[in-house]
Amino acid sequence: MRPSPAWRNAAVAVLGCVAAVAGAVAFRVHTVETGPVADLASRHAPATAEAVLTDDPRQVKPQTGDFRRVSFVVPARVEAVGTAAGRTRTRVPVVLFATGQEWRSLLPSQRVEIRGRFKPAEPGELLAAVMLVRGPPRVLSGPSWVQRTAGALRAGLREAADVLPADRRGLLPGMVVGDVSRMEEKVAADFKEAGLSHLLAVSGANLAVVAGAAVVLARGAGLPLAVRAAFAVFAMVAFAVVARPSPSVLRALLMGIVAAVALGTGRSRDGVAALSVSVLGLILFDPVLARSYGFALSVCATGGILVLAPRWRDRMAGQRSQMTGRPREVGGWLDRVAGQRIGTAGRPEQATGRASRRIPRWVAEAIAVPAAAQAAVTPVLVLMSGQLAPVAVPANLLAGPAVAPATLLGFAAALAAPVSMPFARLLAHPAGLACGWIIEVAGHAAGLPLAVIPWQSGVPGLLLLIAAAVAVVLVLRHRRSRWLVAAAMGGMLAVLALSTTPVVARWPPPRWLLVACDVGQGDALLVAAGPGRAVVVDAGADPVPVDRCLRSMGVREVPLVVLTHPHFDHVGGLDGVFRGRRVGAVVVSAGAGGGGGGARLSGGLVRRGIAEWTARPGMSWRFGPSELTVIGPPEGPPVESGGGEGVALNNASIVIHVRWSAGAALLSGDIETEAQAELLRRGFPPAEIFKVPHHGSGKHDPDFFAAVGARAALISAGADNSYGHPAPSTLARLHRLGIRTYRTDLSGDLAVVAREEGGLAVVVRGR
Repeated sequence: MRPSPAWRNAAVAVLGCVAAVAGAVAFRVHTVETGPVADLASRHAPATAEAVLTDDPRQVKPQTGDFRRVSFVVPARVEAVGTAAGRTRTRVPVVLFATGQEWRSLLPSQRVEIRGRFKPAEPGELLAAVMLVRGPPRVLSGPSWVQRTAGALRAGLREAADVLPADRRGLLPGMVVGDVSRMEEKVAADFKEAGLSHLLAVSGANLAVVAGAAVVLARGAGLPLAVRAAFAVFAMVAFAVVARPSPSVLRALLMGIVAAVALGTGRSRDGVAALSVSVLGLILFDPVLARSYGFALSVCATGGILVLAPRWRDRMAGQRSQMTGRPREVGGWLDRVAGQRIGTAGRPEQATGRASRRIPRWVAEAIAVPAAAQAAVTPVLVLMSGQLAPVAVPANLLAGPAVAPATLLGFAAALAAPVSMPFARLLAHPAGLACGWIIEVAGHAAGLPLAVIPWQSGVPGLLLLIAAAVAVVLVLRHRRSRWLVAAAMGGMLAVLALSTTPVVARWPPPRWLLVACDVGQGDALLVAAGPGRAVVVDAGADPVPVDRCLRSMGVREVPLVVLTHPHFDHVGGLDGVFRGRRVGAVVVSAGAGGGGGGARLSGGLVRRGIAEWTARPGMSWRFGPSELTVIGPPEGPPVESGGGEGVALNNASIVIHVRWSAGAALLSGDIETEAQAELLRRGFPPAEIFKVPHHGSGKHDPDFFAAVGARAALISAGADNSYGHPAPSTLARLHRLGIRTYRTDLSGDLAVVAREEGGLAVVVRGR
């Protein structure tokens, strides 16, 4: 039986597309793997290069150590390289790793001269090399007029947003033009957990809002259909330039242009076909997109909205999906730019068959669109990060009404800023209100139990997800099985709520006295100070985990912060402590002022108007059930050590003895062997709970460990950290002493609680 012409044409088209993409990829691979830059990278050779920036410099936050210079990752295109053998012209993509504030103000299209060392890129990356840049760049030319205009508009929006609170000030430029340079880490983390991160990646939704507003204005002015379409194209292109052409923006822009052409010519078009054309064109233009998770998420979300959302909407509304093919008038442009079906322009869409409505159509559509998008991107999320986000659908449903006002008002503020900054700031206020609502939704959604569910990552996780989806569909097809599933889920929730096993312990646990927060490779401890209050001892390296820990414990006020020493993994997350909380004072080590980290810390406290005290042995405070006493470091010359400045700062850590009616704890900072021996020589009170120094480092004094007299030890360390913490020798020492060990890298947050019958116990939250 011969195949039909339709199947034959489809097969030819698919094979042609595959051949075209393969050819484009092969050409790009040949370009990046040959030539002078690839040769220099293979030899790790130094060179002088002339490069053109292809994207904004992206600041990279240091992960460990003391405060460091500001670092940037900069996508660029090398157009000439100079070595001792001479100067050679080329044109290949690279990534620059650079330090220094000079990079912050650079814009795409600027030409710079740089010096550094080339190294090979990661396998599979379509890059000729990465370059470790030495010294500041020498600017050879300014940005193009397009990029200069875009930079001015983005800067104007940032300035206009300065009238807003800090969280909204960072979110508004992120939602409007994808500028997340001032985005608070806590807000970004909430968006990620709530499934709202797509709002920070400018995409089809933003373009749909802008294009829809342009069409409405053109229609109100009485312009003909073709002129409306041209005006929409102009608005979309202008927005794409200001937002920078990211993969999602380019995909949406191509789809929007196809839709606008169909609108202007009166010819029908199909959303899936437009998406396919956009994807193929973008991959041919830039094969790197084929490996981009962001691009895959964007395409899958759009495909889900096109294919799944209309069916789910009509089923919920009790309405058949059979339509005559005549679209709603231009007022439905927002749906059509986002990818919905469109037919002959100018006539309202007619339904040939309607069943009884179950819920209003607009409610069904509001539910179906985020649900379909989330369902479509879930397989990619599993492949990428191994997690499911069931809270994403209700979070998007609640945040959705505020997205369009924030986008339109923010874009208007960006356009108005170069002309009238007061007017731009006036527009920023209502845009900030919309952003505030979205921030509240994200914060509450991220704080819900099981907001993010761990899942097997990679291909095994994808296969498991498919099997689970098939099983759910088969089970939910029958009324009786649906009731059985609902009963089983209710039973599981009841077990989780009532269970007293450590893995699912109720949080915060009753009568808690001390919590070691799981902040990765770093320290952050909470000491109970009364209802809604806690003393914070160190803050980890990242503001997000410590803020999340404080929120989980219901802490609204911090009367005292103790920063044992100024290493980044103990003070880098301090902003998370300040977020939405009153802080009384900050206690620092006497050795904190010895380096740049201590000076920056002091400057930040001065700007916040927070009192800074220097720890001295014998200082004592009483807050609620806890009495804290400083027992180290000793006054006078610092403890001598031969390990350099880092070891000296560790040995200058503040050591605190905490006493409760039920027992005591020793919080030892990062003191190493020398300081432990000195503390042992001077004497200190014993404790039932021992916070092991320096994340369980192997540098410890056995006699000091024994003298603590602890029954339980807490170790705060990051999972799979590169330091080997905690050291096997330290774990063995604690075991020989009969001390039970609890670790944040294995068990998550650790809480010390007072037993009803007296004494102390440790409860783990589970990861």
